[in-house]
Amino acid sequence: MNWNSLQNTLVNISFALLLITLLIYWSGIAFPKIYILNTAGKVGTIVINLCLCITLISRWIENGYFPLSNLYESLLFLTWGLTFIHIILENKNRSKLIGAVNIPVSLFIIAFASFSLPAEMQKAAPLVPALRSNWLMMHVSIMMISYATLIIGSLLSILFLIISQGQNIELTGSSFGSLPMKLTTENSSDSSQEINIEIKSKSFNKNSHKPTDRYSRLNLLQSIDNLSYRIIGLGFPLLTIGIIAGAVWANEAWGSYWSWDPKETWALITWLIFAAYLHSRFTKSWQGKKPAILASIGFLVVWICYLGVNFLGKGLHSYGWVS
Repeated sequence: MNWNSLQNTLVNISFALLLITLLIYWSGIAFPKIYILNTAGKVGTIVINLCLCITLISRWIENGYFPLSNLYESLLFLTWGLTFIHIILENKNRSKLIGAVNIPVSLFIIAFASFSLPAEMQKAAPLVPALRSNWLMMHVSIMMISYATLIIGSLLSILFLIISQGQNIELTGSSFGSLPMKLTTENSSDSSQEINIEIKSKSFNKNSHKPTDRYSRLNLLQSIDNLSYRIIGLGFPLLTIGIIAGAVWANEAWGSYWSWDPKETWALITWLIFAAYLHSRFTKSWQGKKPAILASIGFLVVWICYLGVNFLGKGLHSYGWVS
């Protein structure tokens, strides 16, 4: 069997389906009454996930080790992780917003892996001695899944900031269930308007569209905020486990649990940012806009930790990436 031909075909199919699925999800938001678009988007994501899964398994069989040894394989695995988490979350929440923000990122990753990386970097190479360990599967796979989860949660926080349009949305209460919200809009004049809206309240004037629009918008913002919080709450423990597993592996491979390698340093920075986000939400010291900004910063830091550090070509984690 020609493994390379099979893998290239599956990756190309994934790219084409990602582009089609992106149009489907965005069309579903533009035309919410066309219910078949929801099903089509979900089916497309499942097929993409299966194509990437078969690609990774075929590389595993062909090369004899878990396919996470170079940049190309890790990008494929990250995209698989993004679509896998997407499928699970969509089944639980039935929200089109997850697909609308996740599919563009997945499409960009596959395009970068397929068209930007040279053919030499797409080929598997024998593992260096430090990577010949069972910790490769545990540590790297958990870290990649945590990255995928945190990326989706951070993307929803970015969407929260875009929809709120600079207005200060403060949630009072828990991040679960129905909540009262306060929307503060600063006008060009010296005064500011504060509108207190109880989500459970049904006392809106049916003849007035403006309160109804505010209610719908705040209800959407609350849903995005809650979903982002829960997803980041899922990704953070995975990141913690991944860092601990990496420290144990580092001690086995290099004789030290922590070397302040650039990758390790940025992993710690990523952990601290999302720990601060969850702490602010858990203690209710911050609500709405401020934690969303913190999660948005976390989105950038995740990419610096994952890609930026490795493109420097320095450190103990540069194997199979950039020389």
